[in-house]
Amino acid sequence: MLGLLRAHGPLSRGELGKRCGLSRTTLYDILAGLLADGVVVAREAGPGTGADTAPRGRGRPAETLALNPAAGQAIGIDFARRAVHVAAVNVAHEIVGSAGEPHPADLPWPERVAIAAHLIGTLTGGPLRLSTLTAMGVGVVGPVVGPPDETAGAPPLETLLRERFGMPVLVDNNTRLAALAESIWGAAAGHQDVLYLRLSHGVGGGLVTGGSLHRGAYGLSGEFGHIPVHPTEGARCECGGVGCLETVASVNAVLAAYRAAGGQADDLADLAAAAQAGDTLALGVLREVGAMIGTVLAALSNAIGPQVIVVGGELTRLGAPLIEPIEEALAAHVMRISRHRVGLRRATLGDAGGALGGIALVLHESPLLSRYPAEPDPEERPMNHSRRP
Repeated sequence: MLGLLRAHGPLSRGELGKRCGLSRTTLYDILAGLLADGVVVAREAGPGTGADTAPRGRGRPAETLALNPAAGQAIGIDFARRAVHVAAVNVAHEIVGSAGEPHPADLPWPERVAIAAHLIGTLTGGPLRLSTLTAMGVGVVGPVVGPPDETAGAPPLETLLRERFGMPVLVDNNTRLAALAESIWGAAAGHQDVLYLRLSHGVGGGLVTGGSLHRGAYGLSGEFGHIPVHPTEGARCECGGVGCLETVASVNAVLAAYRAAGGQADDLADLAAAAQAGDTLALGVLREVGAMIGTVLAALSNAIGPQVIVVGGELTRLGAPLIEPIEEALAAHVMRISRHRVGLRRATLGDAGGALGGIALVLHESPLLSRYPAEPDPEERPMNHSRRP
């Protein structure tokens, strides 16, 4: 019912009945619940509203039903290492907007929450209306196996947020949440089985299986950055292992490899410029890194069988010099039967991905809005075919 109203705009009960094929009794029962919850509103029909056009006799005027964007907004927050990002989506599942603000890495949690509250105010235009919401979705850095950080005796993050906004808080790893968001609003919209890899200052990812976020038994899924690629000769990783993917494919690791090869780059912008100018050192480093990333993705794909693989994070801004070697290694190592079935795409939601994933977490927990239909993305991107910018 919600999908029909979103796709076609205001419709009469008769039009809804024709399009959905439900019995009159079932249709009216469902609509009564949606109207009572304020997600759908009734209004008098006007020209071009999609209402039945047959002349009406005496009685109540013709009426149409429509999604009510003003019924409430779902809010998501991503507490990244050095920034806060927020996003808002209305109950029609339309993205209202997103905003972000950087901060020092050691900023205390109360001040981060204050930044989040300020950013939310810029999106909602004032106090947050929570009439149709049951929770707020929040992404944090690192594994989520219990309450978030409790630093220097400060209240846990969940407590701070509940006190500030007066609602329960659902917390998950922000990279996993970005995976969920990309499967609903982003590069993998319309797909139920998605493998997501973020290449940033850390390397991690997430799995969406059957349309749901996979957390693992202990909330530790998606730690793809700790898959070994040089298990005997590689650098020591912060996880305690040796030669993990994160030690070669994180932002700092790639810059260090370029400098070790004799190149000069203060940041990714410098490295990107060198690669675009045809610097053989830069291209060689990115080809080697891309090959390792693609090999890991192929192994994961062979084990999991996703429909779509999405790569995101700052490192993907390097573009073709990194993405093409990933595609080549993926095609070389993924099972032959899968090569034409799995597509590689670049993430499209950017910094808002984690916050939007927090919203998706809330929507998936809501009996009313769970499994809200996303519009399928007609564009498949098989490996080594046309590329999305």
